[in-house]
Amino acid sequence: MTNHLTHPDVIKRLKRAQGHLKSILVMLEDGRDCLDVAQQLQAVEKAITNAKKVLIHDHIEHCLEHSVNQGGSNIDETIRQFKEISKYL
Repeated sequence: MTNHLTHPDVIKRLKRAQGHLKSILVMLEDGRDCLDVAQQLQAVEKAITNAKKVLIHDHIEHCLEHSVNQGGSNIDETIRQFKEISKYL
C-alpha cells in the first residue's frame, strides 16, 4: 500500500469522527436530547463523507492519473478502477 500526501489528513478526520462517535454513545447512554444526538450524528456523517472524498480524489490523482500519464500497459485496468472507485463518490 502506498501512502499519499492526503492520508495523514484522512486519518486525522477519521480519528476526529471516531471521537465524536464515542461522545454520541455517551450521549445516548446518558439520555441526552434526540436533537443533540442527531446533530452530532450529522457531524460524524459529514466528517466521514469528507474523508472519503479526499481519499477517492487522492486515488484518482495519484494512482489513476499516474497510470495514464505513464502510458500504463493496462489502460483497461485503469478504467475499471476508475469506474469502481467513482461509485463511492
